[in-house]
Amino acid sequence: MLPAFCRKSESDESLALRALGWASVAVGVAALGLYVGRELRIRYKFKNRKPEDFYAHAGDTYSEAEYGVGT
Repeated sequence: MLPAFCRKSESDESLALRALGWASVAVGVAALGLYVGRELRIRYKFKNRKPEDFYAHAGDTYSEAEYGVGT
């Protein structure tokens, strides 16, 4: 019988499952870190608003020629 078709030992299977488990834990931790970082950034931006942030085009600089052109 060819060695490739032989039943693998239990240690090989547990090693593969252990690696798969650690990889899934790492992906979960990374996803949780991204989510928590996003929430913290949103809260920081919300708390540090300036009065200009309440208006749609506050702080935009337009030259005099751009007013009344219709674009």
